[in-house]
Amino acid sequence: MSQNPALPVEPHVMKTYGRLPFALSHGKGLRVWDTSGKEYLDALAGIAVNTLGHAHPKLVPALHDQVSKMMHSCNYYGMPLQEQLAAELCRLSGLSKVFFCSTGLEANEGALKLARKFGHAKGITRPEIIVYDKAFHGRSIATLSATGNPKIQKGFGPLVEGFVRLPLNDLSAVHEAARSNPNVVAIFLEVIQGEGGINPTRTEILKGLREICDQQDWLLMLDEVQCGMGRTGKWFAHQWAGIVPDVMPLAKGLGSGVPVGAIVVGPRAAEQGSAVRVSIAPDGSVMVSNPQTPDQPPVKLERLKLASWRGSRIEKDLTGLFRVPAGNGSFGVLPNNEDARVMVGALEQSNVNPSEVLVEMVEAQRLYDMRTKLVATAKELDEGGAQLMRIS
Repeated sequence: MSQNPALPVEPHVMKTYGRLPFALSHGKGLRVWDTSGKEYLDALAGIAVNTLGHAHPKLVPALHDQVSKMMHSCNYYGMPLQEQLAAELCRLSGLSKVFFCSTGLEANEGALKLARKFGHAKGITRPEIIVYDKAFHGRSIATLSATGNPKIQKGFGPLVEGFVRLPLNDLSAVHEAARSNPNVVAIFLEVIQGEGGINPTRTEILKGLREICDQQDWLLMLDEVQCGMGRTGKWFAHQWAGIVPDVMPLAKGLGSGVPVGAIVVGPRAAEQGSAVRVSIAPDGSVMVSNPQTPDQPPVKLERLKLASWRGSRIEKDLTGLFRVPAGNGSFGVLPNNEDARVMVGALEQSNVNPSEVLVEMVEAQRLYDMRTKLVATAKELDEGGAQLMRIS
């Protein structure tokens, strides 16, 4: 694949990411255009962020309106729009309080701090948190320590202590941890592991974890940063199991491109002694005092309806191509046993530009995660599926 002459040279940007050989200029809905004018179907969605697509006709005017009034306030003042969004998240989740931040990393970091605070309130001086193999929760020192990927952790030791790592979907291991470790105060996991290879936590396991946490007086903390906000056909992926967590970090699709994160908590987390002392005092965020509320209810309702339709469509129409765990909507993935270069080569041999359908390789298992937007049309899904069918 030849270098795009319009690709900007970046001599001053740290080489943190393996960039593709083109730069995007603008987008509309599910489609994006690079700086040379070439059109693409965007199945990456900013790594599961742009859930409403690009230049959404309701989101863009709402943001323009708010930015023209006030772009940043501070946490010393009340913010009515924040309260509106918090009330909506509580209504949708069945939880009771929300702490806002800017990113999923912050939300997960805050959840870990909340679990430790919860443990100290119970008189446990060295609280520990159950986490899982192949998990990914972020790249701060604490969230990196909770992550279950040695390759990502390499070079950043010593990591933070206080984590008990277990295999996913193994209730017996959790029972053993409860029996042998009195310092455990919480279980922290992704409902569907993303970077670890699209590994769903089974419904019966989620129900079992809820029961164990109730029995042990632990917090059940479900990382919905990537799988939440309608991606599975319900607002939150854990809702397929009919349970309610104690702590739920959110981000990515919550803002659809605007940096918004949240920790949504229930009574067990928010009201241990004092809601102010436990859930607000230990954490803070400067940029969260932006008054914008990008997820107004009409936009949210449209998102959920389309997510449910799209998830069922992928499961029904593309089962020959995608491995789609039941009820997991846009987490359908294309298995590929070769590395990315072989995939690119196969696309080129099939006369398909590898970047005509933007997908992301999940490196751990070399899977392709379709992170399409929740506004994808039937035609766009068919078009993207047809491109991938040609090299499957």
